[in-house]
Amino acid sequence: MAPTAVTQEPEDVQETIKRLAGLKVIGHSKNSKGIITGYDPEWADKLPETTKQRYAKYGVDISKGYPYVPVNEKVPKFVDEVFAIRNEEYPYIERGKNADPEKKLLFDAAEDVIHLTPYIGTEIVGLQLSELTEQQRDELALLIAERVVVFFKDQDLSPQKQLELGHYWGQVEVHPQATRIGEEYDGISVIWQEQQRDRWGLNLTFKQSKKGNSQWHSDLVHEKQTAGITHLHLDAIPGIGGETLWSSTYGAYDKLSPALQKFLDGKTAIYRSAHQYLDRNDPLKGPKYVEREHPIVRTHPVTGWKYLFVNRSMTVRIVGLLPEESDLILNYLYSVIETNRDIQVRWSWQKELGSVKNNKKDEPKQYRGVSALWDNRISNHSVVHSEESIVGRHGTRVTSLADTGYYDPNSKSQRESLGLSLD
Repeated sequence: MAPTAVTQEPEDVQETIKRLAGLKVIGHSKNSKGIITGYDPEWADKLPETTKQRYAKYGVDISKGYPYVPVNEKVPKFVDEVFAIRNEEYPYIERGKNADPEKKLLFDAAEDVIHLTPYIGTEIVGLQLSELTEQQRDELALLIAERVVVFFKDQDLSPQKQLELGHYWGQVEVHPQATRIGEEYDGISVIWQEQQRDRWGLNLTFKQSKKGNSQWHSDLVHEKQTAGITHLHLDAIPGIGGETLWSSTYGAYDKLSPALQKFLDGKTAIYRSAHQYLDRNDPLKGPKYVEREHPIVRTHPVTGWKYLFVNRSMTVRIVGLLPEESDLILNYLYSVIETNRDIQVRWSWQKELGSVKNNKKDEPKQYRGVSALWDNRISNHSVVHSEESIVGRHGTRVTSLADTGYYDPNSKSQRESLGLSLD
């Protein structure tokens, strides 16, 4: 849904509004000393040793500080500015369509392929993501479209190669507010909850364990072209805790009664951004979200399967329904996604933690990271954080934007297409 048309104001009024917006930098980190933008001067030394090893090996300079927070002048202040950043449709190639349905090049090169549950979650053993050919990348895209999320342990992966993979699968999302590994690394976001807690005031404690990305969500649903493959690579993992759950929205759609499916088919909803900005027409009213309209039931371009496109954190309302009706239906849909264990997979990042053995006693063994790649269109995810498990957890994330989303009334659900029972 497009933002309200902007009323034309004299240039001096618009300039005053911008200056007022600059006094309170939306979304930026804060501490007792005030706003922190640019390179953080205090946290580079606090990086986990394995992250430092990875960055040193691949030439990521942290001498100026870490992470990098976009400076105030480069952060858009108003909703209409952010809405316009990616409002034109971007050419998109669904790489999974090019793949061999049997995925021979990918599977034959792997030591093992482990399906973690019947219909969601697969682990590929013995392959390096950095060494995949284009054909293998296509087959991996197809596997992700079918299995929702795919895991790779023991990965020697540079941030630069992670970004290259993201560009192969689509337009890489560059978030206007998100912290990144450096000013020159647009598209590589930093995942470091320990730093967020200190700098951003993320209220993640034992009694507030559902804060932040512990809430069930799907990324970037407010984009015109919503998130496709997201690649999270953890290069530092605490000894225990911090598992991640994914839920298949293919499976969630199949859980619904035929009558509810028929009701939802063709309906749309309003989706909002995770971050807030100002309304140019009424800047003193306070921050508001970017919003867009998408189908609630969509058809995946690769599999042709219907899936449910809602999530508790960022779905606002169903278009055309009264608020009470919308809330009632949406809350039921959220519960289907979040509570049905048979359409979920839970991943322990510590499981057989990948490392390269070093026989020299005076040198530490070299750590290799763990990657998860999932399709945001067909999933919700949630991190099982505790106050303790965020300490020593660090990673980098790259998200490739996909299609604008569409509903094909002739498409089938996953179980219907696979000839499985619908009872």
